[in-house]
Amino acid sequence: MSDALHEVCGVAALQALVGTQLGHSRWFEVGQDRISTFADATDDHQWIHVDPERASRESPFGTTVAHGFLTLSLLPAMLADVLVMVDAKLVVNYGLNKVRFPAPVPAGSRVRAGIVLAALEQEGDASQLTLEVTVEREGGTKPVCVAEFLVRRYA
Repeated sequence: MSDALHEVCGVAALQALVGTQLGHSRWFEVGQDRISTFADATDDHQWIHVDPERASRESPFGTTVAHGFLTLSLLPAMLADVLVMVDAKLVVNYGLNKVRFPAPVPAGSRVRAGIVLAALEQEGDASQLTLEVTVEREGGTKPVCVAEFLVRRYA
C-alpha cells in the first residue's frame, strides 16, 4: 500500500500540489518471472536479464537484473498509487524528458517510487503534469531510476 493517495478534482486542486512530494507508491516485486515476461514482450533477451546461471558467473551483480525499461514501465502504476485525478476523462503518458538508471535492480528486488509534482501547464484542452520520479530499491543505497515523467490529463 502506498503512503499517500491524493484524490484531486480540477486543475486548481492539481495546481495546489505543484512543488510537493505526492508520496511513495507501494512496493513492486521484480522477480525473475516478471523480468523474463518483459524480455519476451520486448524481444530483449540479453543474458544479463534472462540467464541466471550465466549471470551468477559473469555479471558484476552476481544475478540477473531487470531491464531499465521494465522499471520505466512501472511508472504509470506507481503514479496511480499516489495520485488519482477523479474528474479526468483520460490520462495518457506523454513522454519522458530525462531518465537515468544509477543502480541495477537485481532479480528478487522490490522497488517503489517517490513522486513530486514539479510543474503543471495548460496545453489547449489538456493539462500537462511534469513529475519528478525517483525509484528506489528496498535496501539499496542509490536510486535505480530517476526520471522526469510527463503525463497529459484531459477533463
